Amino acid sequence: MRISARNQFKGTVKSIHKGAVNSDVIVDLGDGLEVFANITTEAVADLKLMEGRAAIAVIKSSFVLLSPDAKLRISARNRLTGVVAAVIPGAVNCEVKLQLAGTRVLTAIVTTDALNELQLVKGAPCTAFVKASHVLLAVDD
Repeated sequence: MRISARNQFKGTVKSIHKGAVNSDVIVDLGDGLEVFANITTEAVADLKLMEGRAAIAVIKSSFVLLSPDAKLRISARNRLTGVVAAVIPGAVNCEVKLQLAGTRVLTAIVTTDALNELQLVKGAPCTAFVKASHVLLAVDD
């Protein structure tokens, strides 16, 4: 699968809570990392998702919110803490690479103003927040 989303994490479905319209799916990425996805119950059936099935969590870099405050109170279900591994500056936006547990790197796109206000520099601790509804799931057939 080749897509433009920077963040593609392979994992295993840990649990599924089915609802009438939407379902919550937790994907275990290993190294203590989990991603929560809220997708339609129809998609759960179409993808044949079940506990133990391999899945890929896909997150667009523009859907990632960053904060140096890991305890920030926010409604986003996903909280991935790491260290800023790289910052690629741009005129308006910057790309921030966040080193997570293991070898995983999460990419976020933030404005240059936000980067400066939050003092996100290489080596700084940082937490990424992603709404469960912004996590897409894919499977290999």
